[in-house]
This record gives sequence, structure tokens and C-alpha cells, in this order.
Amino acid sequence: MTDKQIKITYKPLWKLLIDREISKTELRKNTKIAPSTFTKMNNDQQVSLDVLARICIELKCGFDDIVKIES
Repeated sequence: MTDKQIKITYKPLWKLLIDREISKTELRKNTKIAPSTFTKMNNDQQVSLDVLARICIELKCGFDDIVKIES
């Protein structure tokens, strides 16, 4: 196994928000996610599965709709 960190991006989430005309602030407030967590997401840093699950529940979508693994 390698020590390489998996690179992820939240570009699918940002596109989904644009398509649904939902602001990042609106999503953050509706899901009660801390601003610092959203900063991590804006910088394509990993966040907890709980955070991703809350977003998926709010947007009625799956994980693959909001996160992409980059190679």
C-alpha cells in the first residue's frame, strides 16, 4: 500500500448547486455545516463522511453526485 493521499474534488457539488440555483451559504445553513468545513471543501480537502451524508440528504443525491476522486 502506498502513502499517497487520495485527491478529491467537490467540483460536482459546486456544479450541482449552480444547476439547482442554491447558494453555498444556503446549503451550509440548511445542513448546519461549519464555515471552516466549507473552507476545507473549497480547497478540495477531505471532510467527514457525516458532512457529505448531510449534503446528500439535503440535495437528495448520492455521494458520486458531489465528490469526484482525481487520479
